[in-house]
Amino acid sequence: MAGGVKKPVNIFRLKNLGEPDGVFNWRLWFAVVSFGLLGAARGIDEGLITGAFNSDDFKKVIGYNHLDDVGKANIKANVSSMVQLGSVGGAMMAFLVCDRIGRIQATRFLCTLWIVGIIIFMIGGVYGNLGAIYAGRFIAGLGVGQTPVVGPVYIAEIAPASIRGVCTCFFTGAVYLGIVLAFFTNYGAARNIAASSHNQWLVPTSLHIIMAGLIFILMFFQLESPRFLVKQGKPDEAAQVLAHIRHQAPDSDYIVAETSMIQAALDHEMEATRGVGFFGMVKEMFLDRSNLYRVYLATMVQLLSQWSGAGSITLYAVDLFKLVGITGKEEGLLVTAVFGIVKMVAALSCALFLVDVIGRKLSLLLGITLQSISMIYVASFLTSVPSLGVVKGYKVPDNDLASSRGAIAMIYLSGVGWALGWNSMQYLLTAELFPLRIRALATSWAMTLHFANQYGNSRALPNMLLSVANGGISPKGTFWCFAAITIIGGLWVFLSVPETSGRSLESMDRLFDLPWYKIGLYGNRDAELQDAAYNEKEQAAHETHGMGQHVETAGEHVETKPRTIDV
Repeated sequence: MAGGVKKPVNIFRLKNLGEPDGVFNWRLWFAVVSFGLLGAARGIDEGLITGAFNSDDFKKVIGYNHLDDVGKANIKANVSSMVQLGSVGGAMMAFLVCDRIGRIQATRFLCTLWIVGIIIFMIGGVYGNLGAIYAGRFIAGLGVGQTPVVGPVYIAEIAPASIRGVCTCFFTGAVYLGIVLAFFTNYGAARNIAASSHNQWLVPTSLHIIMAGLIFILMFFQLESPRFLVKQGKPDEAAQVLAHIRHQAPDSDYIVAETSMIQAALDHEMEATRGVGFFGMVKEMFLDRSNLYRVYLATMVQLLSQWSGAGSITLYAVDLFKLVGITGKEEGLLVTAVFGIVKMVAALSCALFLVDVIGRKLSLLLGITLQSISMIYVASFLTSVPSLGVVKGYKVPDNDLASSRGAIAMIYLSGVGWALGWNSMQYLLTAELFPLRIRALATSWAMTLHFANQYGNSRALPNMLLSVANGGISPKGTFWCFAAITIIGGLWVFLSVPETSGRSLESMDRLFDLPWYKIGLYGNRDAELQDAAYNEKEQAAHETHGMGQHVETAGEHVETKPRTIDV
């Protein structure tokens, strides 16, 4: 339980990980799936809003077609990014909700906000009320913004350390599940519902309500996080929940040891901070050297990942595929839907075969490498055909069609890289880095930055793609910018990010004991030395305790024997 030595994980041979029989049972997977589905909230929104702007009816009711290029870019950016803006507020409130009412009730609360916001958006869209459209998407964002705090935190807190990466990455996989469902719903609606009907965008939008309602219902079948219960002073209830999820007896050595480790870690944190309240947690986050480095990691992960551009490529996929040569409304939606499938397969492959096998850091570097290659290619292609996306009505020349197909393939590759790298790790690392006492607050901080940067990037992209004459940096400049940030991100990961795979949440502190400039390259080596010392000390204490019991028992036996003879 020390959480030190990492074992490569074969998802098909979990019994070889040394955990007791029954630990990897349906209750664990059901809990992971129930909370992992929260990831679909973001994916559904990113996929569906593209379809709304592909609907002639939606564009007609909001007066989109009467605007000039700059006006169209602004209204598309405002409507598309309003959920991200609301999500900033949602992520900020998430830690309060999560820590006050628990992970289960927090999920029900966010689902309610999500549903109410979407209903307001749908009503506003039917009546052409742009204010209601903005308000509805903002309110929905307040709910969606809580999902990457509540979901990954709960999953990280219930998953065994050996497969925590696999479990938490299901949240990322659900993001792409949402994208795929949204893209194909858009495609089906475009093919089978009249373009002049409200239903062409209302029917796909109802997918929000279906998913939020499903998650709300699933919460009635789940139990509260055992780590949250320990924090609330309910260790006995925590042990019962942990025993239920692990399918072990509450008084088994395995459950007693894990519960004791959670309690000991919390006691240590409380003693170090003297049990102070909110401002004490803020002080602990920013003034404790170890925690400050973790805040630095979480902050940079969100900044570099969001401005690498891959997230906004999903949001504006139809427009970007059109930019590099895909023509036709239905063709664009179909290519975009396939793009979603590619990203979902990549995310699931990362979860099952990479993140707990080769580790978080190598998975992240692999994804960034693929993303860098693809961004450089697309930027080079757009540089070679500078009129694309700048001159209205300009199409790819016949002699550049092969390069155009290559650019389409590279956008797919960028999605694979994003799914393997930044998008999986931005949730996983944030959820597992921080101590229990400040985990919800720190995750809320990271997700606030996540959505603030996502809002900035998604709001900026339509304007960035405009020509220089219209105030943009042109399509080629946009992709060169993304390529440069992606490369910088790869260098930063290599130098600054330690490997967290296979380590228990309570032993994570050992990674951050070195000076800050050594943690990324040497933190794991130092932590493993501490693990070895800890295990030796624990073994020695166990042997000493065992010998003491043996001597005491022997003494009692020797004392009893003469008394028997005397009688």
